[in-house]
Amino acid sequence: MTPLVKRALLSTAAVVIAIQLVPIRRTNPAVTSDILVSGEVHAILKRACYDCHSNETRWPWYGYVAPVSWLVARDVSMGRRHMNFSEWGQYSADKQESKIKSIWDQVSQDQMPLWFYRPLHPDAKLTDADRALLKAWAVPPELP
Repeated sequence: MTPLVKRALLSTAAVVIAIQLVPIRRTNPAVTSDILVSGEVHAILKRACYDCHSNETRWPWYGYVAPVSWLVARDVSMGRRHMNFSEWGQYSADKQESKIKSIWDQVSQDQMPLWFYRPLHPDAKLTDADRALLKAWAVPPELP
């Protein structure tokens, strides 16, 4: 191994170790009001959505290893800001209705759960039965 390669490897290792010291906030604030839905729908939401869209995040092991931890913390923060099931009661009725519509719009277009989340969380993959239940919950029946 040449001295240049050895120095590059040592420098890279030092940087990797040093970035582990950068503090990242991984918090799960108290649940103030959970969404009220049927048990089946709640199970789907909890399995596929709650890690990013609630205060009940299950922080994975790689969520503690920089720089991936930075991305995980950012995604959870953004997900909670967009919609937080643990603070559902703080939304007005109109906003709740809008968010439910948005849930179905994103699920029906295969935009949620995010493509890069699914391989690491196979339990979050939505089946056809899951989609049917979410659609029945989120899409009001047509009036005659």
